[in-house]
Amino acid sequence: MTRVLLTGFEPFGDDLVNPSWEAVALLAAAPPPGTEITAVRLSCVFGTAIEELRTAVEETAPELVVCVGQAGGRPDITVERVAINVDDARIPDNAGRQPVDTPVVPGGPAAYFASLPVKACVAAVRAAGVPASVSQTAGTFVCNHVAYGLAHLIATERPDLRGGFVHVPFAPEQVVASGKPSLPVTTVADALREIVATAVAHTGADLAVAGGATH
Repeated sequence: MTRVLLTGFEPFGDDLVNPSWEAVALLAAAPPPGTEITAVRLSCVFGTAIEELRTAVEETAPELVVCVGQAGGRPDITVERVAINVDDARIPDNAGRQPVDTPVVPGGPAAYFASLPVKACVAAVRAAGVPASVSQTAGTFVCNHVAYGLAHLIATERPDLRGGFVHVPFAPEQVVASGKPSLPVTTVADALREIVATAVAHTGADLAVAGGATH
């Protein structure tokens, strides 16, 4: 039985839901065979979110961590390849914090690659009939903050742990007026199921297939 920690975020700003948490909670209630999933909801707050993640890792001793966040405007499931060591908030977080050009971890490396089989996860989601792609940027808001914090924790304290970050689109109820891209939360949960199952089973080299971007 593989111990898996999944995290999603609380609703941000004026939104009443956050599809990252809704999907994570659904998957935790019906985990893939051979996995034991703990779901934790993180605050959408710089600093606090990493502290909550660290506590969850300490309490659950997972073998795999998949953090999930909302990327409003993206049309598909995006598995993040890299996290960078900078907080540069265009808007305030839920606590009103708005760091600009601030390192996530002072003195830390400029960036970390995810320790998930990113391309294999994308291929599995697509095979399940859900649109997905490799993402080359997790932004510079709280999602990247958590992605970098997780990678730094793995690199400096828990070398046997694997993990990464996945961005998901809006839920349909969030875009009734705007018409922006969305996916049902149940579909997102199905995609996360494929990602978790693939990450658990795929411990060797990632797929050698194109997943880059031209801009």
